[in-house]
Amino acid sequence: MKKTVVIGSGESGFGAALLAQMQGHRVFVSDAGAIAAEKKAVFREKGIAFEEGTHTVAELLTADTVVKSPGIPYANPIIVQLKAAGIPVIDELEFAYGYSRGKVIAITGTNGKTTTTLLTYHLLRSAGLNVGLGGNVGQSWALQLCEGDRDWWVLEVSSFQIEGLVTFRPRIAVLLNITPDHLDRYSNDLSLYAATKVQLSNTMQPEDHLIYYDSDANIRQALARKKSQPGELPYGLEARPARRAHVAAGKLQVTTDAGDWYWPIEDMALKGTHNLANSLAAVLAATTAGVPANTLGPALKTFVNAAHRMEWVAAINGIQFVNDSKGTNVDATAFALEAYNTPLIWIAGGVDKGNDYSQLDTLVQGRVQVLICLGRDNEKLKSNFGGKIPEILETQDIHQALRWALEKGTPGSLVLLSPACASFDLFKNYEDRGNQFKEAVKQLKTAIENGES
Repeated sequence: MKKTVVIGSGESGFGAALLAQMQGHRVFVSDAGAIAAEKKAVFREKGIAFEEGTHTVAELLTADTVVKSPGIPYANPIIVQLKAAGIPVIDELEFAYGYSRGKVIAITGTNGKTTTTLLTYHLLRSAGLNVGLGGNVGQSWALQLCEGDRDWWVLEVSSFQIEGLVTFRPRIAVLLNITPDHLDRYSNDLSLYAATKVQLSNTMQPEDHLIYYDSDANIRQALARKKSQPGELPYGLEARPARRAHVAAGKLQVTTDAGDWYWPIEDMALKGTHNLANSLAAVLAATTAGVPANTLGPALKTFVNAAHRMEWVAAINGIQFVNDSKGTNVDATAFALEAYNTPLIWIAGGVDKGNDYSQLDTLVQGRVQVLICLGRDNEKLKSNFGGKIPEILETQDIHQALRWALEKGTPGSLVLLSPACASFDLFKNYEDRGNQFKEAVKQLKTAIENGES
Protein backbone atom coordinates (compact mmCIF):
# COMPACT_ATOMS: atom_id res chain seq x y z
CA MET A 1 0.00 0.00 0.00
CA LYS A 2 1.36 3.41 -0.98
CA LYS A 3 2.22 5.67 1.94
CA THR A 4 1.46 9.39 1.63
CA VAL A 5 2.74 11.77 4.27
CA VAL A 6 1.05 15.15 4.57
CA ILE A 7 3.05 17.91 6.28
CA GLY A 8 0.72 20.58 7.62
CA SER A 9 -2.95 20.25 8.54
CA GLY A 10 -4.34 23.47 7.10
CA GLU A 11 -6.92 23.67 4.32
CA SER A 12 -4.67 22.06 1.69
CA GLY A 13 -3.19 19.44 4.00
CA PHE A 14 -6.54 18.37 5.38
CA GLY A 15 -7.94 17.93 1.87
CA ALA A 16 -4.86 16.05 0.65
CA ALA A 17 -5.04 13.65 3.60
CA LEU A 18 -8.70 12.82 2.99
CA LEU A 19 -8.22 12.40 -0.76
CA ALA A 20 -5.20 10.13 -0.22
CA GLN A 21 -7.15 8.03 2.26
CA MET A 22 -10.10 7.78 -0.15
CA GLN A 23 -7.70 6.57 -2.86
CA GLY A 24 -6.52 3.73 -0.64
CA HIS A 25 -3.25 5.21 0.58
CA ARG A 26 -1.80 4.73 4.04
CA VAL A 27 -1.80 8.32 5.30
CA PHE A 28 0.22 10.04 8.00
CA VAL A 29 -0.29 13.73 8.86
CA SER A 30 2.49 15.63 10.61
CA ASP A 31 2.08 19.19 11.89
CA ALA A 32 4.67 21.13 13.90
CA GLY A 33 1.81 23.12 15.43
CA ALA A 34 -1.53 22.13 16.87
CA ILE A 35 -4.12 20.36 14.74
CA ALA A 36 -7.66 21.70 15.08
CA ALA A 37 -9.89 19.50 17.21
CA GLU A 38 -12.50 19.03 14.49
CA LYS A 39 -9.82 17.87 12.04
CA LYS A 40 -8.38 15.40 14.53
CA ALA A 41 -11.87 14.00 14.98
CA VAL A 42 -12.16 13.43 11.23
CA PHE A 43 -8.70 11.84 11.08
CA ARG A 44 -9.64 9.43 13.86
CA GLU A 45 -12.95 8.59 12.18
CA LYS A 46 -11.16 7.88 8.88
CA GLY A 47 -8.30 5.95 10.49
CA ILE A 48 -5.68 8.52 9.47
CA ALA A 49 -2.61 8.54 11.73
CA PHE A 50 -1.29 11.93 12.78
CA GLU A 51 1.11 13.79 15.06
CA GLU A 52 1.14 17.40 16.22
CA GLY A 53 3.70 19.66 17.85
CA THR A 54 6.59 17.86 16.16
CA HIS A 55 7.87 16.19 12.99
CA THR A 56 9.17 12.64 13.48
CA VAL A 57 11.71 12.59 10.66
CA ALA A 58 12.16 8.81 10.74
CA GLU A 59 8.41 8.43 10.09
CA LEU A 60 8.45 11.00 7.28
CA LEU A 61 11.35 9.22 5.58
CA THR A 62 9.17 6.10 5.09
CA ALA A 63 6.85 7.99 2.72
CA ASP A 64 6.41 7.19 -0.96
CA THR A 65 5.18 10.76 -1.52
CA VAL A 66 5.10 13.85 0.69
CA VAL A 67 2.47 16.55 0.23
CA LYS A 68 3.61 19.70 2.04
CA SER A 69 1.88 22.90 3.01
CA PRO A 70 2.65 25.72 0.53
CA GLY A 71 3.83 27.85 3.45
CA ILE A 72 6.78 25.53 4.09
CA PRO A 73 9.68 26.51 1.80
CA TYR A 74 11.75 23.92 -0.02
CA ALA A 75 14.76 25.31 1.87
CA ASN A 76 13.31 23.93 5.12
CA PRO A 77 15.86 21.42 6.54
CA ILE A 78 13.30 18.61 6.79
CA ILE A 79 12.18 19.13 3.19
CA VAL A 80 15.82 19.18 2.06
CA GLN A 81 16.39 15.88 3.89
CA LEU A 82 13.33 14.28 2.32
CA LYS A 83 14.32 15.33 -1.18
CA ALA A 84 17.89 14.13 -0.61
CA ALA A 85 16.39 10.73 0.24
CA GLY A 86 14.71 10.70 -3.17
CA ILE A 87 11.18 11.17 -1.85
CA PRO A 88 8.94 13.34 -4.08
CA VAL A 89 7.75 16.45 -2.19
CA ILE A 90 4.80 18.09 -3.94
CA ASP A 91 1.95 20.57 -3.44
CA GLU A 92 -1.67 19.67 -2.80
CA LEU A 93 -2.59 20.95 -6.28
CA GLU A 94 -0.09 18.56 -7.86
CA PHE A 95 -1.46 15.70 -5.77
CA ALA A 96 -5.10 16.52 -6.58
CA TYR A 97 -4.32 16.88 -10.29
CA GLY A 98 -3.57 13.17 -10.46
CA TYR A 99 -7.17 12.39 -9.48
CA SER A 100 -9.08 14.80 -11.74
CA ARG A 101 -10.09 14.49 -15.37
CA GLY A 102 -11.25 18.11 -15.45
CA LYS A 103 -9.60 20.83 -17.51
CA VAL A 104 -7.86 23.50 -15.45
CA ILE A 105 -7.87 27.28 -15.70
CA ALA A 106 -5.01 28.34 -13.39
CA ILE A 107 -4.75 32.00 -12.43
CA THR A 108 -1.70 33.63 -10.83
CA GLY A 109 -0.17 37.06 -10.34
CA THR A 110 0.84 39.30 -7.48
CA ASN A 111 -2.45 41.14 -7.21
CA GLY A 112 -5.98 40.46 -8.40
CA LYS A 113 -5.81 36.64 -8.28
CA THR A 114 -8.84 36.12 -6.08
CA THR A 115 -11.04 38.62 -7.92
CA THR A 116 -10.10 37.24 -11.33
CA THR A 117 -10.51 33.63 -10.21
CA LEU A 118 -13.94 34.30 -8.73
CA LEU A 119 -15.04 36.25 -11.79
CA THR A 120 -13.82 33.57 -14.22
CA TYR A 121 -15.66 30.92 -12.20
CA HIS A 122 -18.80 33.10 -12.20
CA LEU A 123 -18.63 33.55 -15.99
CA LEU A 124 -18.34 29.80 -16.60
CA ARG A 125 -20.99 28.89 -14.05
CA SER A 126 -23.43 31.51 -15.38
CA ALA A 127 -23.04 29.97 -18.84
CA GLY A 128 -24.06 26.58 -17.46
CA LEU A 129 -20.68 24.86 -17.54
CA ASN A 130 -19.91 22.12 -15.01
CA VAL A 131 -17.20 24.05 -13.15
CA GLY A 132 -15.55 24.00 -9.74
CA LEU A 133 -13.57 26.63 -7.83
CA GLY A 134 -10.46 25.98 -5.76
CA GLY A 135 -6.76 26.44 -5.26
CA ASN A 136 -5.90 29.31 -2.97
CA VAL A 137 -9.55 30.32 -2.60
CA GLY A 138 -12.40 28.46 -0.95
CA GLN A 139 -12.17 24.74 -0.17
CA SER A 140 -9.05 22.86 -1.22
CA TRP A 141 -9.20 21.14 -4.59
CA ALA A 142 -8.31 17.79 -3.01
CA LEU A 143 -11.16 18.02 -0.52
CA GLN A 144 -13.66 18.80 -3.27
CA LEU A 145 -12.44 15.85 -5.33
CA CYS A 146 -13.45 13.62 -2.44
CA GLU A 147 -17.03 14.59 -3.36
CA GLY A 148 -16.69 14.48 -7.14
CA ASP A 149 -14.97 15.85 -10.23
CA ARG A 150 -15.93 18.67 -12.62
CA ASP A 151 -15.47 19.29 -16.34
CA TRP A 152 -13.60 22.52 -15.56
CA TRP A 153 -11.73 23.76 -12.49
CA VAL A 154 -10.85 27.42 -11.98
CA LEU A 155 -7.93 27.56 -9.55
CA GLU A 156 -6.20 30.48 -7.88
CA VAL A 157 -2.52 29.57 -7.68
CA SER A 158 0.16 31.30 -5.58
CA SER A 159 3.90 31.24 -6.22
CA PHE A 160 4.30 29.03 -3.16
CA GLN A 161 1.94 26.45 -4.69
CA ILE A 162 3.64 26.66 -8.09
CA GLU A 163 6.92 25.61 -6.47
CA GLY A 164 5.38 22.18 -5.77
CA LEU A 165 3.97 21.48 -9.24
CA VAL A 166 5.47 18.79 -11.49
CA THR A 167 2.92 17.31 -13.93
CA PHE A 168 0.09 19.82 -13.26
CA ARG A 169 -1.05 21.10 -16.68
CA PRO A 170 -3.38 24.06 -17.09
CA ARG A 171 -5.30 24.09 -20.34
CA ILE A 172 -5.61 27.84 -19.75
CA ALA A 173 -3.14 29.77 -17.59
CA VAL A 174 -3.56 33.43 -16.66
CA LEU A 175 -0.67 35.66 -15.57
CA LEU A 176 -2.06 38.96 -14.27
CA ASN A 177 0.95 40.95 -13.07
CA ILE A 178 4.28 40.62 -11.29
CA THR A 179 5.34 43.16 -8.67
CA PRO A 180 7.60 42.78 -5.61
CA ASP A 181 6.03 40.54 -2.96
CA HIS A 182 7.20 37.63 -0.80
CA LEU A 183 10.76 38.45 -1.79
CA ASP A 184 12.03 37.11 1.54
CA ARG A 185 11.26 33.65 0.09
CA TYR A 186 13.15 34.43 -3.14
CA SER A 187 16.45 35.84 -1.83
CA ASN A 188 15.11 39.37 -2.36
CA ASP A 189 15.40 38.72 -6.10
CA LEU A 190 12.36 39.76 -8.14
CA SER A 191 13.56 37.73 -11.13
CA LEU A 192 13.41 34.51 -9.06
CA TYR A 193 9.88 35.33 -7.94
CA ALA A 194 8.88 36.11 -11.55
CA ALA A 195 10.46 32.89 -12.82
CA THR A 196 8.42 30.93 -10.27
CA LYS A 197 5.20 32.50 -11.56
CA VAL A 198 6.08 31.52 -15.13
CA GLN A 199 6.76 27.91 -14.05
CA LEU A 200 2.96 27.55 -14.05
CA SER A 201 3.23 27.17 -17.84
CA ASN A 202 6.06 24.59 -17.81
CA THR A 203 3.90 21.59 -18.78
CA MET A 204 1.57 23.39 -21.18
CA GLN A 205 1.24 22.14 -24.75
CA PRO A 206 0.86 24.11 -28.02
CA GLU A 207 -2.92 23.55 -27.96
CA ASP A 208 -3.15 25.17 -24.50
CA HIS A 209 -3.44 28.93 -23.97
CA LEU A 210 -1.40 31.38 -21.89
CA ILE A 211 -3.22 34.64 -21.18
CA TYR A 212 -0.98 37.43 -19.91
CA TYR A 213 -0.91 41.19 -19.31
CA ASP A 214 1.72 42.26 -21.81
CA SER A 215 2.10 45.80 -20.43
CA ASP A 216 3.99 44.28 -17.49
CA ALA A 217 7.75 44.39 -18.16
CA ASN A 218 8.42 41.79 -15.46
CA ILE A 219 6.05 39.38 -17.20
CA ARG A 220 7.65 39.98 -20.61
CA GLN A 221 11.14 39.37 -19.25
CA ALA A 222 10.12 36.21 -17.40
CA LEU A 223 8.20 34.79 -20.36
CA ALA A 224 11.30 35.10 -22.54
CA ARG A 225 12.76 32.22 -20.51
CA LYS A 226 9.67 29.98 -20.32
CA LYS A 227 10.12 26.28 -21.13
CA SER A 228 6.90 25.62 -23.05
CA GLN A 229 5.19 27.03 -26.13
CA PRO A 230 1.45 27.35 -25.46
CA GLY A 231 -0.69 29.57 -27.62
CA GLU A 232 -0.29 33.14 -26.34
CA LEU A 233 -3.23 35.49 -25.74
CA PRO A 234 -1.89 38.87 -24.60
CA TYR A 235 -4.19 41.59 -23.29
CA GLY A 236 -3.90 45.16 -22.04
CA LEU A 237 -5.86 48.31 -21.38
CA GLU A 238 -5.09 49.94 -24.73
CA ALA A 239 -5.60 48.57 -28.23
CA ARG A 240 -2.51 47.05 -29.87
CA PRO A 241 -2.34 44.75 -32.90
CA ALA A 242 -1.36 41.56 -31.03
CA ARG A 243 -3.75 41.99 -28.12
CA ARG A 244 -6.82 39.79 -27.89
CA ALA A 245 -8.55 42.02 -25.33
CA HIS A 246 -8.45 45.71 -24.45
CA VAL A 247 -10.57 48.72 -23.44
CA ALA A 248 -11.85 51.22 -26.02
CA ALA A 249 -14.53 53.90 -26.00
CA GLY A 250 -15.67 53.00 -22.50
CA LYS A 251 -16.13 49.32 -23.34
CA LEU A 252 -14.36 46.02 -22.84
CA GLN A 253 -13.46 44.56 -26.22
CA VAL A 254 -12.44 40.91 -26.64
CA THR A 255 -11.64 39.10 -29.87
CA THR A 256 -13.31 35.68 -29.92
CA ASP A 257 -13.53 32.96 -32.57
CA ALA A 258 -16.99 34.31 -33.38
CA GLY A 259 -15.79 37.90 -33.77
CA ASP A 260 -15.31 40.93 -31.53
CA TRP A 261 -17.37 41.22 -28.34
CA TYR A 262 -18.05 44.51 -26.48
CA TRP A 263 -19.47 45.42 -23.09
CA PRO A 264 -19.92 48.89 -21.48
CA ILE A 265 -17.75 49.52 -18.43
CA GLU A 266 -20.64 51.30 -16.73
CA ASP A 267 -22.60 48.02 -16.77
CA MET A 268 -20.01 46.11 -14.76
CA ALA A 269 -20.17 45.33 -11.04
CA LEU A 270 -16.39 45.70 -10.62
CA LYS A 271 -14.96 49.19 -10.48
CA GLY A 272 -11.45 50.62 -10.87
CA THR A 273 -8.81 50.50 -13.62
CA HIS A 274 -7.13 47.41 -12.17
CA ASN A 275 -10.46 45.60 -12.29
CA LEU A 276 -10.77 46.42 -15.98
CA ALA A 277 -7.57 44.42 -16.47
CA ASN A 278 -8.87 41.64 -14.23
CA SER A 279 -12.14 41.55 -16.16
CA LEU A 280 -10.37 41.40 -19.53
CA ALA A 281 -8.36 38.42 -18.31
CA ALA A 282 -11.45 36.65 -16.96
CA VAL A 283 -13.50 37.22 -20.11
CA LEU A 284 -10.61 36.06 -22.29
CA ALA A 285 -10.26 32.90 -20.17
CA ALA A 286 -13.99 32.24 -20.29
CA THR A 287 -14.33 32.64 -24.04
CA THR A 288 -11.26 30.46 -24.57
CA ALA A 289 -12.98 27.79 -22.46
CA GLY A 290 -16.00 27.98 -24.75
CA VAL A 291 -18.35 30.32 -22.89
CA PRO A 292 -20.83 31.90 -25.35
CA ALA A 293 -20.27 35.65 -25.66
CA ASN A 294 -23.97 36.43 -25.16
CA THR A 295 -23.79 35.21 -21.54
CA LEU A 296 -20.80 37.34 -20.54
CA GLY A 297 -22.41 40.75 -20.12
CA PRO A 298 -25.21 39.71 -17.75
CA ALA A 299 -22.67 37.78 -15.64
CA LEU A 300 -20.39 40.84 -15.41
CA LYS A 301 -23.35 42.79 -14.03
CA THR A 302 -24.26 40.24 -11.36
CA PHE A 303 -20.77 39.38 -10.08
CA VAL A 304 -20.17 39.77 -6.34
CA ASN A 305 -16.50 40.04 -5.33
CA ALA A 306 -14.84 38.30 -2.39
CA ALA A 307 -15.00 39.70 1.10
CA HIS A 308 -12.24 42.09 2.16
CA ARG A 309 -11.47 43.35 -1.36
CA MET A 310 -12.94 46.83 -1.84
CA GLU A 311 -16.02 45.57 -0.01
CA TRP A 312 -18.65 48.21 0.74
CA VAL A 313 -19.69 47.95 4.39
CA ALA A 314 -22.06 50.80 5.28
CA ALA A 315 -22.80 54.51 5.04
CA ILE A 316 -22.89 56.65 8.20
CA ASN A 317 -23.91 60.32 8.03
CA GLY A 318 -23.27 60.29 4.29
CA ILE A 319 -19.77 58.82 4.70
CA GLN A 320 -19.06 55.52 2.94
CA PHE A 321 -16.99 52.78 4.67
CA VAL A 322 -15.06 50.30 2.50
CA ASN A 323 -13.15 47.22 3.65
CA ASP A 324 -10.04 46.45 1.59
CA SER A 325 -8.21 44.45 4.25
CA LYS A 326 -6.92 42.09 1.54
CA GLY A 327 -4.81 44.99 0.28
CA THR A 328 -1.70 43.67 2.01
CA ASN A 329 0.94 45.22 -0.25
CA VAL A 330 1.57 48.62 -1.82
CA ASP A 331 0.36 47.68 -5.29
CA ALA A 332 -2.96 46.33 -4.00
CA THR A 333 -3.51 49.53 -2.02
CA ALA A 334 -2.61 51.61 -5.07
CA PHE A 335 -5.41 49.87 -6.98
CA ALA A 336 -7.88 50.69 -4.21
CA LEU A 337 -6.83 54.33 -3.86
CA GLU A 338 -7.07 54.82 -7.61
CA ALA A 339 -10.58 53.35 -7.77
CA TYR A 340 -12.29 56.14 -5.79
CA ASN A 341 -12.70 59.72 -7.01
CA THR A 342 -13.91 61.17 -3.73
CA PRO A 343 -12.25 62.65 -0.62
CA LEU A 344 -10.64 59.78 1.26
CA ILE A 345 -9.88 58.97 4.85
CA TRP A 346 -7.34 56.20 4.56
CA ILE A 347 -6.69 53.62 7.30
CA ALA A 348 -3.36 51.83 6.75
CA GLY A 349 -0.55 50.07 8.57
CA GLY A 350 0.46 46.75 10.03
CA VAL A 351 3.55 44.62 9.46
CA ASP A 352 5.66 46.37 6.83
CA LYS A 353 7.08 44.01 4.17
CA GLY A 354 9.85 46.31 2.98
CA ASN A 355 7.27 48.59 1.40
CA ASP A 356 8.16 51.50 -0.87
CA TYR A 357 5.34 53.91 -0.05
CA SER A 358 6.61 56.55 -2.48
CA GLN A 359 4.70 54.62 -5.18
CA LEU A 360 1.51 56.01 -3.62
CA ASP A 361 2.58 59.66 -3.48
CA THR A 362 0.72 60.80 -6.59
CA LEU A 363 -2.39 58.86 -5.58
CA VAL A 364 -2.71 60.39 -2.10
CA GLN A 365 -2.01 64.01 -3.01
CA GLY A 366 -5.23 66.01 -3.23
CA ARG A 367 -7.25 62.86 -2.59
CA VAL A 368 -6.46 61.55 0.91
CA GLN A 369 -7.51 64.09 3.53
CA VAL A 370 -6.55 62.06 6.60
CA LEU A 371 -4.27 59.06 7.10
CA ILE A 372 -5.06 56.98 10.18
CA CYS A 373 -2.17 54.63 10.96
CA LEU A 374 -3.43 51.39 12.52
CA GLY A 375 -0.41 49.40 13.63
CA ARG A 376 2.27 48.96 16.25
CA ASP A 377 5.03 50.67 14.28
CA ASN A 378 3.83 53.58 12.16
CA GLU A 379 7.06 55.55 11.75
CA LYS A 380 7.66 54.59 8.12
CA LEU A 381 4.14 55.56 7.09
CA LYS A 382 4.33 58.86 8.95
CA SER A 383 7.76 59.64 7.53
CA ASN A 384 6.72 59.00 3.94
CA PHE A 385 3.37 60.79 3.98
CA GLY A 386 4.20 63.68 6.29
CA GLY A 387 3.63 66.88 4.31
CA LYS A 388 1.79 64.97 1.56
CA ILE A 389 -1.39 64.18 3.50
CA PRO A 390 -2.86 67.10 5.50
CA GLU A 391 -3.44 65.15 8.72
CA ILE A 392 -1.93 61.94 10.08
CA LEU A 393 -3.20 60.16 13.19
CA GLU A 394 -2.19 56.85 14.74
CA THR A 395 -3.80 54.26 16.98
CA GLN A 396 -3.78 50.54 17.76
CA ASP A 397 -7.54 50.49 18.36
CA ILE A 398 -9.81 49.95 15.36
CA HIS A 399 -12.77 51.52 17.17
CA GLN A 400 -10.75 54.70 17.78
CA ALA A 401 -9.73 54.72 14.12
CA LEU A 402 -13.37 54.66 13.06
CA ARG A 403 -14.43 57.34 15.54
CA TRP A 404 -11.74 59.60 14.12
CA ALA A 405 -12.79 58.75 10.57
CA LEU A 406 -16.38 59.72 11.32
CA GLU A 407 -15.26 62.91 13.04
CA LYS A 408 -12.95 63.97 10.20
CA GLY A 409 -15.21 62.95 7.32
CA THR A 410 -17.97 64.92 5.69
CA PRO A 411 -20.93 63.78 3.55
CA GLY A 412 -19.46 62.43 0.33
CA SER A 413 -16.23 61.24 1.96
CA LEU A 414 -15.11 57.62 1.87
CA VAL A 415 -13.30 55.76 4.65
CA LEU A 416 -10.99 53.16 3.10
CA LEU A 417 -9.30 50.41 5.09
CA SER A 418 -6.48 49.38 2.73
CA PRO A 419 -3.48 48.63 4.92
CA ALA A 420 -0.67 47.99 2.37
CA CYS A 421 0.76 45.77 5.12
CA ALA A 422 0.37 42.34 6.63
CA SER A 423 -1.97 42.06 9.60
CA PHE A 424 -0.07 40.03 12.15
CA ASP A 425 0.83 42.82 14.59
CA LEU A 426 -2.73 43.43 15.81
CA PHE A 427 -4.82 40.73 14.10
CA LYS A 428 -4.74 36.99 13.31
CA ASN A 429 -4.79 37.56 9.55
CA TYR A 430 -6.28 39.90 6.96
CA GLU A 431 -9.69 38.22 7.31
CA ASP A 432 -9.70 38.90 11.05
CA ARG A 433 -8.69 42.51 10.42
CA GLY A 434 -11.45 42.95 7.83
CA ASN A 435 -14.07 41.26 9.98
CA GLN A 436 -13.18 43.42 12.99
CA PHE A 437 -13.40 46.50 10.77
CA LYS A 438 -16.84 45.52 9.48
CA GLU A 439 -18.14 44.71 12.96
CA ALA A 440 -16.80 47.98 14.34
CA VAL A 441 -18.46 49.93 11.50
CA LYS A 442 -21.78 48.22 12.21
CA GLN A 443 -21.48 48.96 15.93
CA LEU A 444 -20.71 52.60 15.20
CA LYS A 445 -23.66 52.86 12.81
CA THR A 446 -26.01 51.36 15.40
CA ALA A 447 -24.72 53.72 18.08
CA ILE A 448 -25.26 56.75 15.83
CA GLU A 449 -28.78 55.65 14.88
CA ASN A 450 -29.62 55.12 18.57
CA GLY A 451 -28.24 58.51 19.53
CA GLU A 452 -25.49 56.95 21.64
CA SER A 453 -22.57 58.64 19.92
